[in-house]
Amino acid sequence: MCAAVYVLSTVTGYVLTSALLMKWPTLLHGRKRETFVSRHISHRGGAAENLENTMAAFKHAVDLGTDMLELDCHLTKDEQVVVSHDSNLIRSTGMEAYISDVVYADLPSYLRKLDVTFQRECYCEAGEDKCMPLLRDVFEAFPSTPINVDIKVNNDTLIKKVSEMVMQYDREHLTVWGNSSNKIAKKCYKENPRIPVLFSLARVLQLLGLFYTGLLPFVPLKEQFLEIPMPSIITKIKDPSKITRTQRIITWLADSLLMRKALFDHLTARGIQVYIWVLNDDEDFQRAFDLGATGVMTDFPTKLKDFIERNDITKPY
Repeated sequence: MCAAVYVLSTVTGYVLTSALLMKWPTLLHGRKRETFVSRHISHRGGAAENLENTMAAFKHAVDLGTDMLELDCHLTKDEQVVVSHDSNLIRSTGMEAYISDVVYADLPSYLRKLDVTFQRECYCEAGEDKCMPLLRDVFEAFPSTPINVDIKVNNDTLIKKVSEMVMQYDREHLTVWGNSSNKIAKKCYKENPRIPVLFSLARVLQLLGLFYTGLLPFVPLKEQFLEIPMPSIITKIKDPSKITRTQRIITWLADSLLMRKALFDHLTARGIQVYIWVLNDDEDFQRAFDLGATGVMTDFPTKLKDFIERNDITKPY
């Protein structure tokens, strides 16, 4: 009887303490310093309105007033940090080669028409700009714009060069970097812990485990940005008639586990921003903000801007 009372009281105390710290985490953890807050994030610069990862796309998004540019980086054969999503050039240029095997001067132009990855049966046609820019060009053109840098390959030289460039352009307070790969994210943090790092996939899974066991409020977190997909958007990417029953169940489960307002509110209270990607219609914009997401990443920066203005969505300070 005494043992049962002891166990019950211990469990009750743990649950109550966890609930208290979940709601007020700064009782245990100092709030992370936010040098910028992003509501409007342009995925690859806005891949549905201009060719992805081009200077034209970035300029268009910045002129619209985007809070952040999201882009992807690779290393060319002559060790230039180039802004491009795919490691292989076939989808974007029609050339069967890897960026790492081509010197920057020999990189081909983008095709005139590219698919928009996160919007079914959607394509973007090129304007005059079909070139892959250097990361240096982007930093120089937009010195005060926060930039989300996705390190696409596990390459120590690439990581080091990006870090050096961030420091050269005094952008440690305006940059977040990382990758879904835990190896890459750990290398980024080790190379320069002053640049805020994203949660990797492995760390997202750990985060969920901590959240559902009630341990999250007790654990320090080095990351400052959580970027996660909204699993339910699979129907916007794939033909619903081709989604199997198993895929629907997995999507429902992932969506139920990830899209949790209590989790987002807790992280926000700790100074960790939550970005949901890649959302391209008003229904998903609304759901993300209702759940407490800090910001939304989109291929349609004009559409997201109009939504934010219509609904008077302001930045949380």
